[in-house]
Amino acid sequence: MLKKEQLEALLTRAMHSLADFAEIFEEEGTNENISMTNDEVERVNRTQKAGVGIRLYQGVQSVYGYTNDTSMESLNELVDSLRDGFGRKESDDRISLHPETIENKHIVKIDPIDAKLADKVALIQRMDTAAKQYDPRVSKTQTGLLSVRQHVQISNSEGKLVQDTRTRCRLVCSAYANEADNMQSGFYGPGASSGLEYFETITPEQIGKEAARIAIVMLAAKDCPSGQMPVIIDNGFGGVIFHEACGHALEATAVSKNQSVFANQLGQQIASTKVTAIDDGTIPNGWGSENIDDEGNPQTRRVLIKDGILQSYMVDRLNGRRMGMASTGSARRQSYKFEPTSRMSNTYIAPGTDSFESMFVGIKKGLYAKKMGGGSVNPQTGEFNFAVNEGYLIEDGKITDPVKGASLIGTGAEILMNIDKVSDNLERGQGMCGSISGSIPVDVGQPAIRVSRITVGGTTSE
Repeated sequence: MLKKEQLEALLTRAMHSLADFAEIFEEEGTNENISMTNDEVERVNRTQKAGVGIRLYQGVQSVYGYTNDTSMESLNELVDSLRDGFGRKESDDRISLHPETIENKHIVKIDPIDAKLADKVALIQRMDTAAKQYDPRVSKTQTGLLSVRQHVQISNSEGKLVQDTRTRCRLVCSAYANEADNMQSGFYGPGASSGLEYFETITPEQIGKEAARIAIVMLAAKDCPSGQMPVIIDNGFGGVIFHEACGHALEATAVSKNQSVFANQLGQQIASTKVTAIDDGTIPNGWGSENIDDEGNPQTRRVLIKDGILQSYMVDRLNGRRMGMASTGSARRQSYKFEPTSRMSNTYIAPGTDSFESMFVGIKKGLYAKKMGGGSVNPQTGEFNFAVNEGYLIEDGKITDPVKGASLIGTGAEILMNIDKVSDNLERGQGMCGSISGSIPVDVGQPAIRVSRITVGGTTSE
């Protein structure tokens, strides 16, 4: 990392321009990916990266550049090219930095990068064995351990100088089951901003068995009927629906440009009174947690929707300027190669008061979406389409046959208003989210929710 005096010199040079703000983002990181197929280690990839990204503002306009050459000569050249975008000016002003100390809320006991390779392979093998032994119809497994350690230092022309170290690890398992000419798969991949001690809480055996269980269940699945019907979306990764269909539309990235269906709706009812939604970057060891955001601001707990009323957007510094709002600590980026923008962290629907069992009462025909998959969404309109990886029919208030080929189709605004029951069994699931500032780790979550009516895409007609 650059020394304080070097950063002060660079920021002073940057501000000898018509820019009114300058920021330097430094990163040193290590990524490791160990993958295994059918109990054989297939690949061990370890990459190291280091670089600097520099950004200048003038009003609501910004210029950004980055380099992996961290010599002062190279960085001065980068600063000069950026300030030329706004024009230079003579000034005697000098930037003085004031180092900040931050509390580390995400304790790591067994660093996954420094741990012995044999110990990490053993974790993957335990997961692989559990999946294979779950049922003889499990014919193939693909497993792996993903580990990241990222150290950042952020400084700016307002005098901020702050550092953070982010450590994450995640075990992933895909299990494939065969019966005659029928092949189905199951996936499970929990992770945390933690060390390998996380896998004492949720064990490799549990992960392998869950992936295998989904694959085996889906062997017996029949084609899903299509049409409008009540849908119960289970807890955990079911929260991907809110994340994609509503969360992105609450990011200032879209809101500031009036490209969100929820723009200019603060204080208005946008959801059922059953819905309270939160984005919380402070959850200890949460997969999407950080001590500071990528502009150096403390992470916060943001109540987005309370009892159906829109309370807040997720705001970064630049889009906050466009909106006349302060940052909510929501600026994130994949690496120094990306300019930050507003992004989610750990986003979830808060627990309600309805029992899980009561959600099925009164449903003559519907769908129970136990495990959600990927999908697509248009933040400007809120239109979405999501796959259901594990689903079941609901008939006369009871869960019956597993179904395949199901998808949920609708708009974020519609689904929010049609949530008529929210259970109390909150869980979170882990994923990666892509946007204009790259791919970042995020938690999605919710208790089980019931949507009174939504379009189900299937393979057969009602």
